[in-house]
Amino acid sequence: MNDSLQFNSGYSEVNGLTMYYEIYGSGKPLVLIHGGGSTIQTTFGNIIPELAKHRQVIAMELQAHGRTNDRPAYLSFEQDADDVAKLCKNLHIAKADFLGFSNGGQTTIEIALRYPALINKIIIASAFYKLSAVVPQFWDGFNHATLYHMPQVLREAYLQVTNNDEAGLLNMFNRDVQRMKTFRGWSDDQIKSIKAPALIINGTKDVGSVEHAVEMYRTISNSELAIFPGGHGTYLGSIESLEEGKMPAFNAINLIEEFLDK
Repeated sequence: MNDSLQFNSGYSEVNGLTMYYEIYGSGKPLVLIHGGGSTIQTTFGNIIPELAKHRQVIAMELQAHGRTNDRPAYLSFEQDADDVAKLCKNLHIAKADFLGFSNGGQTTIEIALRYPALINKIIIASAFYKLSAVVPQFWDGFNHATLYHMPQVLREAYLQVTNNDEAGLLNMFNRDVQRMKTFRGWSDDQIKSIKAPALIINGTKDVGSVEHAVEMYRTISNSELAIFPGGHGTYLGSIESLEEGKMPAFNAINLIEEFLDK
């Protein structure tokens, strides 16, 4: 991300957390929700400069991630949704667009279910709502996952923003693994109840299948679908998915802008 890009940052008291956030640009608010094991910059650093040209971009780091502390409770998408909603209230944001990537997309689903009045439009990027979206080996892997299964670039990014907090890194990893081991998803009826305009984005070689992305698109009545070549978040420039750290020329930024501007 361009180091010269101006932004405001701070901490907000949110449901027992001291939550770190950053605000870029001005205009209509767009809330960004990062993926598991990530920071604001690892998920969104390559697209914030473009998004902030035309709108106010609000990004936070969720419980136990990045510069936000932990609390004595397991991670859950329900709690993350409550935390994001509380942050919005603290920042006097009554209604916003939301872009959630990976686990952040699942948090976005939960926000749409729990706080529909807070939402203008949602973008669900590389997320899934049912277990069958991914191969069984994916779920089996969490039973013997170690910290070194986590992409090195994500480990390094966490340590960089936390003054090399090795214990915090392991704690974040364990929290994320526990959440995925207990993930049960949502019913079709719950997903059908989402009325906000939605954009579903998936990669051809993503964690969740293209077929599941199509199913989600058909289940959410007011939705659009885009499938990009590449892996988990390549089209967003999420750093763990990039080859040689380079943002692909064919990416989702223009599509996101067009969807939000409609």
